Amino acid sequence: MIKRTGYASEMRLHDRAGRRLYINRAERARILRVADQSEPHIRALCLTLLFTGCRISEALELRLSSIQNSECSITFRTLKRRRADVFREVPVPEALLEALDQMCVRNEQPDAMLWCETDRITAYRWIKAIAEDANIIGRQACPKGLRHGFGIHAILCGVPLNLLQKWMGHASMTTTAIYANALGAEERQIASRMWDEKYPPH
Repeated sequence: MIKRTGYASEMRLHDRAGRRLYINRAERARILRVADQSEPHIRALCLTLLFTGCRISEALELRLSSIQNSECSITFRTLKRRRADVFREVPVPEALLEALDQMCVRNEQPDAMLWCETDRITAYRWIKAIAEDANIIGRQACPKGLRHGFGIHAILCGVPLNLLQKWMGHASMTTTAIYANALGAEERQIASRMWDEKYPPH
């Protein structure tokens, strides 16, 4: 959700009622379990969103040539930029590369689109259905919720903000820094790193 405030746009992780707009760690695990039981092309899309934090429109633009198997990375064209030639490489786990390789719609042509016959609305419905099957109800049960969830998950795993900015394709570090303001259980997980510290005897 983007809140318009004067001349600037502020990204928010909660709506006006305080409801989360991102999936948490438990929901992420449930989505992965459901995705593993889905058809190859749907599973591959879901894992792409989960493991890269890309926008759904960026995922739908991917081609075979976007996948760098030797580098274990995927190259995205960054949308929401004035220039159309802004690209970023995002490191990905082998599980995602395997999921993409198993897609039944794969083609040997390098410029072939991975989801060539899929529009944004259809892709959105796929993710909503997976979230529903994972018993996730709320405004976070959507592609944007997975993107925000990636940002929160990265912060919990100690990913530096400058890397997260690059991976998510943010133009400003200010936008990325919002993920460091995680609340609730996520904030407690970050704080627990201090509580676990061993103090020397006096």
